[in-house]
Parts: sequence; structure tokens; C-alpha cells
Amino acid sequence: MSADTQQALEVAASKTETGENFPVASRLIAPRHRATVLAFYKFARAADDIADHPDLPAPEKIARLDLFEATLLGQSDAVAAAMPLRATLAKTGLSARPALDLLIAFRMDATKTRYRDFDELLHYCRYSAAPVGRFVLSVHGEPETTWPANDALCAALQIINHLQDCGKDFREIDRVYIPQDVLARHGAATEWLGGPAAPPPLLAAIHEVAARNLDLIRHGALLSPQVRDWRLCLETAIIARLAAKLNGFLTARDPLSQTVHLSKPGALFQALLGAGAGIAGRFQRAAISPETADHA
Repeated sequence: MSADTQQALEVAASKTETGENFPVASRLIAPRHRATVLAFYKFARAADDIADHPDLPAPEKIARLDLFEATLLGQSDAVAAAMPLRATLAKTGLSARPALDLLIAFRMDATKTRYRDFDELLHYCRYSAAPVGRFVLSVHGEPETTWPANDALCAALQIINHLQDCGKDFREIDRVYIPQDVLARHGAATEWLGGPAAPPPLLAAIHEVAARNLDLIRHGALLSPQVRDWRLCLETAIIARLAAKLNGFLTARDPLSQTVHLSKPGALFQALLGAGAGIAGRFQRAAISPETADHA
């Protein structure tokens, strides 16, 4: 397959790892793991951009995502963005399952624009968010016992992103992640997401989803103390802290008309608080069971 054909299968990246709401392969990650995590991120970003492309018809999205899978599994060389991850998986022996699960979510995005209830949204997050954390944990050799807390934290992060971008997602790709039964319960019309501000019924629906997300954040906060690698322990503690702060905005503010993101100084402050909590939790854990202390 020619380079021109490969280029046609992909679209311009919407962002890099430094543009995400939460840390991706930050400097806290051990240098020996960063290339592996970045290969996964670049695969996920390229596939996600296909799924979210406003001008590609659904069948074309599915066809391109199928080529991502075929390239990852060594059945094709069609997608350049999948080649580094394929090489990384072959080198490390890590499973392709997290990446394949992400592709399930992206295929859902290509065809599904509404979610009936919170359970259906969580099912989507099981494929769209949890695999990211599971892959990072696997890279660090963490046990599968960390997965429940990981899945909760990753779902919480996904829902925060959904609420932050609810207006943009509706206007640009007609996609609504706020569950339809929540909107109906508050008498909110989906079309109001296209407005400059959320009317009271829509705002109540947004706040209900954010309030329910608190349970996931609390569960996800249990991840950091379970992580043995000290760098990843701090990273997950910081992410949990950022998630709690942003979700707090979403329980009180209107994402259509108000700021629901952290400034750089605000994010740094929350990161320091999260790191402090991670360090404290690690010392407590070491005091209780010193034999489990670190893979540095």
C-alpha cells in the first residue's frame, strides 16, 4: 500500500498527549515505559479522530477502524498510526486486548449518538475508557486486582469529558452522552445543548450526571494505594484529584456558558495536592505491608 493511501486512511490529529485534560505519559511515568504508553496513545488518538470526524459517513468510519484492527493484528500495513503499537506489543508481549476494546467503543461512536440510561453509558465507558488504564497498569506489571478501581476512575474521567464537551459534541457531531432518561426526568430537550447556556431543566440533568459520577470518583481514588510502582502511584493520585476538582465544577456550573476546566496554575495546584495524597497513602501502605513496597 502506498504512502498516499495510508495517509488517506487517517485524519489530522485533533490533539497530542499534552493537549489532553488529564496526564498522558507524563514525566512521572518511568522513562522505560513512556514510549510504550505513547504508542498506545497515538493509536487511540488516531482511531478516535476517525470515529469523531464530522464529515465521514458511518460506513466509512467503520471500514477505516477495521483497517486499524487489521494493521494492529499484522493482517495489513494500511494504517501508519497502528504500526508503532504493533511493534511495541510484539516486543513486550503485552496483549492487544485493550486496543481492540477501544476499537469497539470507536465503532459504537460511529453509529450511536444517544444513550438510554447511566448503565448504557457505563457499558460504553467499559470499552472507551477502562482499556486505557488497564493497558498502562499492564505496562507497569500491576495485577488485575487493580482493574475495578481503574475502571471506575477511567469511567469517571470519560464522563467528565462528556459533560465538559456536551455542547460541542451535540453541535458538531450530534452526539449526546447525557442519558436520555435523565434528560426526560428533568423535562430537558436534547436540542437545548446547542444553545449558549443551559436552561434550568438541562442544567439540572447535567448536575445529576455529575453528582452520580462522584461514586465512580470515590471508587477510583482507591486505585493509587493499590499501585505498586511509586511513579504510577503518584500519577494516579494526581489524576483522581484532578477528576474530583473538575467534577466539582460540573456539579455547580453550566458547561455551556461557564468555565469547567482548570487553568494551568489551578491544575498545578491540584496536581501537587494529589501528589501529596499519593505520597501519604504510599507511606501508610508501606507501614502496613512493607513486603509489597515498590517496583521503582
